[in-house]
Amino acid sequence: MNAHDLLWGMTPAHLPADAPAWALAAISAGHPVVVRRASAEPDYVAVGVRGRLREQRLAAVMPIVAVQRRVTPEALRGVTSPRDLPALRALDLLRPVLAQEAWGVTGSAGFELASGIQALHAQSDLDLMLRTPQRLERGAAEDLLAILDTAPCAVDLQLQTPFGAVALREWAGGSRRVLLKTASGAHLVLDPWQAVA
Repeated sequence: MNAHDLLWGMTPAHLPADAPAWALAAISAGHPVVVRRASAEPDYVAVGVRGRLREQRLAAVMPIVAVQRRVTPEALRGVTSPRDLPALRALDLLRPVLAQEAWGVTGSAGFELASGIQALHAQSDLDLMLRTPQRLERGAAEDLLAILDTAPCAVDLQLQTPFGAVALREWAGGSRRVLLKTASGAHLVLDPWQAVA
């Protein structure tokens, strides 16, 4: 299981004893949880529970045997919604741009498209991920960012390297070192396509 995958099957019994009421309500209603980039004990996966409000996020772990259904970001590329919101319009606009790539939908848009639970609003960003097993040159990153910046909302695209994730916006920028998010935490690196020492 990879970061951003959505999982169904978690129960209130899997939540920490001090879990807030909103998390219990979300899990009791059958909402999926999202795999997060963190280590977990064997036979468990690190997940996040999301509530209706942006600040309602809870880190938890889920037994792998409890997983009943898994939806990857890539599985959502072709899913459409009848709702008319900037993030969904941006997604429609960017599908042909990314058609030849290994990409997927994450964040609120991914959650809504996978579950049917309304998570997007008029100010929502569009969160995407792009699998980049090979190095994406900075010039190509700049070109892609220029296209994303024509979308009707802010687009946050994460480049998924073999060693973690780096924001396209950061990789396309001028900084020598960029923030690579890994299961062991975030690291400032020169090259996100090299293992963190």
